[in-house]
Amino acid sequence: MSVVAPPRPAPDLVGEALHRLRVAGVFYCRTDAAGDWAVDMPAFGDCLTFHVVTQGECWVAVPGADPVHLHAGDLALVPHGRGHVLASDLDAPSLGRVDHLPQEYVTESYSILRHDGDGPRSGLVCGVLSVDGPAARPLLDLLPAVVHVPESSAPWVGRTLELMAAELTHVRPGGEAVLTRLADVLVIQAVRAWLDAQEPVTGWIGGLRDPYVGAALAAVHRDPAHPWTVAGLAREAAMSRSAFSARFTEVVGVPAMRYVAAWRMHVAADRLAQGDGVAQAATAAGYESAAAFSRAFTRETGRAPGSVRRRDGMV
Repeated sequence: MSVVAPPRPAPDLVGEALHRLRVAGVFYCRTDAAGDWAVDMPAFGDCLTFHVVTQGECWVAVPGADPVHLHAGDLALVPHGRGHVLASDLDAPSLGRVDHLPQEYVTESYSILRHDGDGPRSGLVCGVLSVDGPAARPLLDLLPAVVHVPESSAPWVGRTLELMAAELTHVRPGGEAVLTRLADVLVIQAVRAWLDAQEPVTGWIGGLRDPYVGAALAAVHRDPAHPWTVAGLAREAAMSRSAFSARFTEVVGVPAMRYVAAWRMHVAADRLAQGDGVAQAATAAGYESAAAFSRAFTRETGRAPGSVRRRDGMV
């Protein structure tokens, strides 16, 4: 397939996509446990959970995936809100659901969990985070059941964790805002580390990394409401219509206009979750009619636009 040079130097489109993520802290917990222990982490809907081992070691076990052994300094993300188990050993008896166990609540959104026993001691800092923004869902959908970032490959985890530990140890005004920003750093760095280890990358991220397809994707992301056509996207990519169409489907895995429709729904869902009305979300997604948008949104996502707003208490 013959193509000309990209029309402009390629920006850091993956970095731009990560920048679009918005992390909000839901709950944080510091755990100090000794001996044999295991706790059940319940499912948290659309939330992401992170676990950093500060001392000793532990296992993270997500149903349907291989258990991951974490050592001091390691970070694990469980990105799909699935229930899982944290344990000193895979055969350790469960103490129960973590949110049902006795613990010291420092604030409404931060607790300290302690368990005394005979044996090695483990320390963890864990967080449950909501991740929003148009890029959140397609990015998180790419991730495996557990993203494991070993300390040896990510010394930044320790430095970020030192700052988080200081905020968790000394509760001060604005501490939760600082924790959320630091958790934001942890999540983005972990996703970057995982992406760097993937080669080749296909799908959405693969498209962003492609200099031709990426130029078209960047244009859609900048202006999703524009009346895009395959020919218009091909011009953004400096390719012929047929060459662009074939390359887009090959790299991203779906036809170009199918991607445009899906991205518009991501944008609309984000606007609805922030409190915009259906008409405003329709406009942001490039629809002149709220009724046509509602039909398309329900067809694409399986939910009515109003249910997205109700989920966050907006109506």
